[in-house]
Amino acid sequence: MKQLYSAYLFQNYTKEEVCFEHGEKEFLFDLGNCRYIDFVAGIAVNVLGHNHPALVEAVSSQAKRMMHVSNLYYIKEQAELGEALASIVPWPLAASLFVNSGAEANEAALKLAAKKTGRFKFVATRNSFHGRTAGSLSATGQHKYQVGYEPLLSKAFEHIDYGSVEQLKEKVTTETAALILEPIQGEGGIVIPSKEFMRTARDVCTDKGALLIMDEVQTGLGRTGKMFGFEHYGIVPDIISLAKALGGGFPIGAIVSSVEISKAFGPGSHGTTFGGNPLGCAVATAVIRTLKKEGLVERANVKGEEWMARMRAISKDSPLVQEVRGKGLMIGIEMGERAKEFQAYGFSRKQLINVAAGKVVRVVPPLIIGDQSITAFNETLSSFLARPRPSPP
Repeated sequence: MKQLYSAYLFQNYTKEEVCFEHGEKEFLFDLGNCRYIDFVAGIAVNVLGHNHPALVEAVSSQAKRMMHVSNLYYIKEQAELGEALASIVPWPLAASLFVNSGAEANEAALKLAAKKTGRFKFVATRNSFHGRTAGSLSATGQHKYQVGYEPLLSKAFEHIDYGSVEQLKEKVTTETAALILEPIQGEGGIVIPSKEFMRTARDVCTDKGALLIMDEVQTGLGRTGKMFGFEHYGIVPDIISLAKALGGGFPIGAIVSSVEISKAFGPGSHGTTFGGNPLGCAVATAVIRTLKKEGLVERANVKGEEWMARMRAISKDSPLVQEVRGKGLMIGIEMGERAKEFQAYGFSRKQLINVAAGKVVRVVPPLIIGDQSITAFNETLSSFLARPRPSPP
């Protein structure tokens, strides 16, 4: 299998030495049927875990009827997903546009803001991540992702420090089309801003006539213990972007805005071939219904608080852990240079663990994760922290 990879695929990913054949709940099974606990969930994607009956039914039943039809025609499944999204977003958010990924959703959000305001300057934050397409990469505040592509990137973006109220007030002006923010920086290392920062962002955008775009690609659909990350701050943005959890593993993205703002996109102003296809929409609707039916948003809040308290208790006397932080089941354990070592240690114990920003263990498991799996992670953390540090070569 690795020979096929080397022969026929781009080598643009660093991979663990494992290939998975199937999954069940929060578990993945490799080609030899060895079981791993998945604390990555496809990078915050598989909120319902693997092989959830509701998603299997949605995929199979819709595939039997129709997988794709052009946006030149009305699509019933789109309308149903739009209704489902409208039922979980706060007013005045109500109108949805469907795409295929988070990067595409952010591209659409930025274009919509420019179209609505007639302005073409944007403010984003350092340490952010919004995607790898030209527009979304321009918004991303991490130069390492932009190296080699600078001539392609827009000069319309100015970056401020995430959390700086003073810079918000200075840089968002009457020439700004939109401010784009993550409610919690995920790729940046599970960085949580203050309520003051987020509320100032809302107030400044309103005052200057700029739109507030909330990138909910990683935080949306229950991950943080609320349906959307911005709800922790008592604000409502003008546009939200969604993906990842929205399809529970099937690729789909979306933006949601008010009906008034949505009118800036008339026929021909934006489009996609596959976005909003019947199969993706049917699956996303099943995700939303299942989150509600199984109470998974509330469960993420309770389990996350309990888990972080336990992590802090385990690590309180360890100099290796600088901080345990997060909301819901979006948790970061800051370990500095030892984070990658912990990732490898977890893998040796058949636990899939991810590192963000090179120093933060990012824990984003399926929202259905069981207590035994949580205990297994805690035991791995405790065991790792008790190990003597390896001597330098």
